[in-house]
Amino acid sequence: MLRELWAARHLLVILARKDFYVRYRRTVLGVVWAVGVPLVQAVVLALVFTHVVGIGRSYAASDHEYAVFLYAALVPWNYIANAGPTASTAIVDNVALAGKIYFPRALPVLVTAASAIYPFTIGIVLLLLMSVVVGSGIGISFLLVIPGAALAMLFVVSIGLCLSALHVYFRDIRYIVMAVLSVGFYLTPIIYPLEKLQDSHHVLRDLLAAGPAAGPIEIFRAATVGSDSALGLAVTACLVWCVVFGGVGFWLQCRRDRVFVDLL
Repeated sequence: MLRELWAARHLLVILARKDFYVRYRRTVLGVVWAVGVPLVQAVVLALVFTHVVGIGRSYAASDHEYAVFLYAALVPWNYIANAGPTASTAIVDNVALAGKIYFPRALPVLVTAASAIYPFTIGIVLLLLMSVVVGSGIGISFLLVIPGAALAMLFVVSIGLCLSALHVYFRDIRYIVMAVLSVGFYLTPIIYPLEKLQDSHHVLRDLLAAGPAAGPIEIFRAATVGSDSALGLAVTACLVWCVVFGGVGFWLQCRRDRVFVDLL
């Protein structure tokens, strides 16, 4: 399968580019929607959780610093939340194309992860500008966004390989993923720092740090506002999730690749 995927690498690039352009082709603002919505979301959450709930004031000295704190988490989270569900149903969603020509059925999963890189990259650039303009500045640590982005993409590909294969047999996967993401937003350290739970809720902190999306978020935070004490645990846990989902997914794709279209 790896050999077939490598042979189809040019098709991967073409389909990823097409998917991205088609998504924003007839919109007035184009790709601004991909990065503008998370940016506005970060500002609104910063105002709400600073002035209404009070979480922001307990962490940062100003709304601006908390906005950077939030946006550093929203950049990888939105990549996972947008690309993950699409990757999880990629085989079924591309049945029309798969019925015409043969390519590894894992290819649509890679296409989904690759096409989402475009807004992901723009979001990282905006995070850099936000850190410079309203944050405490950047240093060499900002380069940590590279392994952070790679980890987020690895996680999307891993769950995509596994869940897209299962979705051929169980169409409930689509709705399960949506439900998990809606709950996962609050169980992932996006609006709060894990470090605040270290003393009073140590077990809870470890459980939240072991969430699958916590690793990329903590790396992005380390690149912008400073590392958390749970950084190592979060990254290790995410890698374990990737190995489990990726291993099962790769096995399913290898074993069932030739029969997916027949089942559809």
